[in-house]
Amino acid sequence: MPETITSSEELALKIVDHASDQRLIVAIAGPPGSGKSTLTDIVKAEIDTIHPNGCEIVPMDGFHYDNAILDEWGVRDRKGAPHTFDVGGLAATLNRLRASPAGDVAVPVFDRATDRAYASARMVPATSQIILVEGNYLLLDDPAWRGLGGLFDLSITIRCRFETLAQRLRTRWLDLGLSQEMAQSKCDNNDLPNCRLVIDQSHPADIIFDAGT
Repeated sequence: MPETITSSEELALKIVDHASDQRLIVAIAGPPGSGKSTLTDIVKAEIDTIHPNGCEIVPMDGFHYDNAILDEWGVRDRKGAPHTFDVGGLAATLNRLRASPAGDVAVPVFDRATDRAYASARMVPATSQIILVEGNYLLLDDPAWRGLGGLFDLSITIRCRFETLAQRLRTRWLDLGLSQEMAQSKCDNNDLPNCRLVIDQSHPADIIFDAGT
């Protein structure tokens, strides 16, 4: 049975407990709107205070296909669904992080304001011993994503009420300037189906982080 944790401090300690002389790669997964980025940033800051070799973040969102590619494929309205990510690129980056810990590795980062991923926008220093990989589909039981499972030493999933996810996702679109109608359409036709997919079709994690909302 997965262990349930309810505080970021406890989660940081648990991750550090798994650290060794080898680089530790940790998956932090959860549905859209569950607070993955926020939790990961907090946990990184806490790990940095208690672990001498530091911690870095690799966001799955950096592997969004560019809008031009999604337009060409006719799937831009589904941006954020599993098939709109370069999962092969993510796997290659994780393999590089595992195989070449002696060198710095550049990873891409997604900017929500411009709706684009930027290549080589964050550096993972060779000294970083703990790597936190955060994203929706890291544990997805799908042929295209299943191969990621063997690249993680520890997996964490965030548990959050579906009603909370729906509210957060709608607010996110409103904050980006969409109308009430467009925001609701984005949620109903893409975000919430993606939430259900993650909740219903992800492999069990080693640890459940209960967000309590």
